[in-house]
Amino acid sequence: MAIQKAKFSIGDIVKHKHFEFRGVIYDVDFEFNNSEEWYQSIPKNVRPRKDQPFYHLLAENDEITYEAYVSEQNLLMDDSEDPIKHPLIEEIFSGKRGSSYFKPSN
Repeated sequence: MAIQKAKFSIGDIVKHKHFEFRGVIYDVDFEFNNSEEWYQSIPKNVRPRKDQPFYHLLAENDEITYEAYVSEQNLLMDDSEDPIKHPLIEEIFSGKRGSSYFKPSN
């Protein structure tokens, strides 16, 4: 099976296509890498394919911040340039430029 090329990069701010939340990508799995129980808990009508990149997000909605695991097919770029208010942002990223965050350079 060919390795997928990720459409989004670490630091990109994205939003979910179907649910009201947005977040910043902090890690990428080039194919599904979570539990079968987690996968089966997704309603069948919106369950994504496993053979695509999945993204780890520092996510937020109007009420809470949390971490999310989302398939590429369910993400869109968020070009609002509004900052993500997740408490772990400053631990992972050193700053923000436009609509993406960046990690410290070594």
